[in-house]
Amino acid sequence: MTISEKTAYLKGLMEGLSFDKDTPEGKILSCMADILSDLALSVSDAEDDIEAIKEYAEEIDDDLTDLEDYVFDEDDEDEYGEDYDEDPDEDEEDEEDFVEVECPNCGETVFFNPEDIDPENIICPSCNESFSCICDECDGDCDSCEEDCDVRNEEED
Repeated sequence: MTISEKTAYLKGLMEGLSFDKDTPEGKILSCMADILSDLALSVSDAEDDIEAIKEYAEEIDDDLTDLEDYVFDEDDEDEYGEDYDEDPDEDEEDEEDFVEVECPNCGETVFFNPEDIDPENIICPSCNESFSCICDECDGDCDSCEEDCDVRNEEED
């Protein structure tokens, strides 16, 4: 039974029981029944509006899905246009260009590309001190010796 049906039933009971609407209690109860009836109609209208909005949102979602399929032309692409089934390790080429060292002055980890920055003159972004990252075996080309470079402060050289 809906709220509207329940309020109609209540009004019917009041009329069927020969409810006296002229007494102070009768006036209050009659007014309350009218308010309940108005609220029931408002709730019913709101429920209808909500259902219409849900249906409209589903239509928009379907249209958006169709548009995404049309624009991207593939179902398995992420927001950057890359396939989900691609191996994430394939992009390691970019990551392998960087060398990771610890600043001897402040202990922060510093990443640098030996092709872009001179390994003998690295400036730590945290403490702004310069240091060197060269081992005797590779002269800065750490990929060829496959060992970690000794990090030395320029003052020690």
